[in-house]
Amino acid sequence: MKTFLVVALATLLIASSPAPAQVKPMSGKVLIPNSSIEKPADIGRFAHTNIQTFLPAEPLLRPQTAGPPYAGYAYETPASLACVYSLVTAVTGCNPNKVTAVPKGGARMIAIVDAYDAPNAASDLETFSAQFGLPSANFQVVYASGTQPACDPGWEFEESLDVQWAHAMAPNAKIVLVEAASNSFADLMTAEDVASGMVNAAGGGEVSNSWGGSEFSGETTYDAHFVKAGVVFVASAGDWPGTSYPGASPNVVAAGGTTVRRNPSTGNFVAEVPWDSAGGGISPVEPRPGYQNGISAIVGKSRGVPDLSFDSNPITGVWVYDTNLYGWNIVGGTSVASPALAGVINLAGSFYSSTNAELTAVYSKLGVAADYTDIASGYCGPYAGYSAGTGWDFCTGVGSDKGTAGK
Repeated sequence: MKTFLVVALATLLIASSPAPAQVKPMSGKVLIPNSSIEKPADIGRFAHTNIQTFLPAEPLLRPQTAGPPYAGYAYETPASLACVYSLVTAVTGCNPNKVTAVPKGGARMIAIVDAYDAPNAASDLETFSAQFGLPSANFQVVYASGTQPACDPGWEFEESLDVQWAHAMAPNAKIVLVEAASNSFADLMTAEDVASGMVNAAGGGEVSNSWGGSEFSGETTYDAHFVKAGVVFVASAGDWPGTSYPGASPNVVAAGGTTVRRNPSTGNFVAEVPWDSAGGGISPVEPRPGYQNGISAIVGKSRGVPDLSFDSNPITGVWVYDTNLYGWNIVGGTSVASPALAGVINLAGSFYSSTNAELTAVYSKLGVAADYTDIASGYCGPYAGYSAGTGWDFCTGVGSDKGTAGK
């Protein structure tokens, strides 16, 4: 709890201060909440969030008077990332302090599966939406067990991130937060079934899962929970070198992480490279799915991760509003990638019959520059041993999104 109080207070103080017209280079540190830390005894039993926060080094003691974007600080907004990923008309630089156009569209339903309760999820989502010019969300909370769960500060923060950034990318889709009774895999799978059932009944859509843990021998027994007619499942690839579950399941779109580089003086977009802490690699458990047959020379007989990627580096983080953490926070982790990519897939409007059909379409567009940005330089993985390169790679998969075609 103390970790969150420090992060939120420092972020609040710096973000609310006056700043010069240009962006000044920012130093700081990344803090990881307890909910994102896996203990050896947790493997195969309990899942964890994939969320991190960036704590700027120079908090300025001034009262908060308005929300972001703040002149002088180039952290990501729905408009700036919509610009970067060509979801709106591109503007040179995609500067967070200048661009205001947000995605328009989305339909049916995106369900978010998380553990524990977020009592302020609805009101925080409304604050986020109003701040960035998004329409009011069609939002619902469902208790998977039928009883309101307890509140855990790390998971509550995760839920704020998830619902806000799914809504940011597909503002007209209904957002349903399905809360599991705990972060045990058993309880999360119960919630997964509730979520996919609701999406199926709504005529199709997506289920986003920003949680996970180290892969384990029995994980394949859970894979069937990520198969439902009319539902595309998305899961974070993880915030550590190597693979995680359920991101490595062949039945999910594995959401990897990138770094959106910006000019430290102007805040203008420079390039996108891998986030070196994002998950990726070859699954030691899951076999190669058919949609990856075209990259068998890279992955062999095993599932390769990730499939696609999205900005996840906390030092190039996104804004998230959370009442329990005193307002606006700078957030990263592949917990950003999963709900945001679920939103992008929803915005595309294809509404494929399954994750397999979705990923078959994605991999059929591998190397198509009009649909995906091929991130061909940078590194990631164990010992920083994987390199991004032309085509599919262990750092960013097919690359990052470009528009809504091919999804």
